[in-house]
Amino acid sequence: MRIICVNNYDEMSEKAANIVASQIILKPDSVLGLATGSTPIGMYNHIVKAYESGKISFQNVTTFNLDEYLNLDKNNAQSYYFYMRKNLYDKVDISIENINIPDGITDNIQEECIRYEKEIRNKGGIDIQVLGIGRNGHIGFNEPDIKFEALTHMVNLDDQTIKDNSRFFDTVKEVPTKAISMGIKTIMRARKIVLLASGKEKANCIYEAIYGKITPNLPASVLQLHPDVVFVLDKEAASKLDSEEIDKEYL
Repeated sequence: MRIICVNNYDEMSEKAANIVASQIILKPDSVLGLATGSTPIGMYNHIVKAYESGKISFQNVTTFNLDEYLNLDKNNAQSYYFYMRKNLYDKVDISIENINIPDGITDNIQEECIRYEKEIRNKGGIDIQVLGIGRNGHIGFNEPDIKFEALTHMVNLDDQTIKDNSRFFDTVKEVPTKAISMGIKTIMRARKIVLLASGKEKANCIYEAIYGKITPNLPASVLQLHPDVVFVLDKEAASKLDSEEIDKEYL
């Protein structure tokens, strides 16, 4: 595990974007696992800048998103398909056939989950998986008490997650209560994992994820078992960590 601490959100975003861009440069046909939410937006902005400057191309890149709300059409402004188009896909040269996001309006959830797993395997697995982290320690939409052996599956969203995500909707009642998410086992199969966190509200879960007991009660704690994981944090998110174990890039 490597822990990188930078000054602020923008520096966190730039550092994460550089890690992803380096992966694409080293392997132009990389398979990327991507995340949504407010945390990665800055990273996507920097990735788009790298593309616009000619440093990277997405022509041969394949992407798999972590999750999608159930019962939201992909053209709904709150769907993660819409989010990804707005923040990345419409701004780079990626082929639409190389974009993979769970189908939130599928008629058969189990079959969709199996299909998604097969697509990941058919592409040779994920080279680098980007993660955010919820205040309850969830990664993807894998809420506390999730089974570590879970593959892509349907999840019931935790009350805290629904409350946190309500900022993107007009009212909390509009927030979907279910989603399709890559499971912990799927995430852990990625060759490299990069987790982003910013702000004091993430400090507790970051501390527990790195130093705490490995337990389904805090899903991100399983990352302690991954052979190549990087935490990219701003100073506030890293405020409870042992300073001697951090690569401080703001000194």
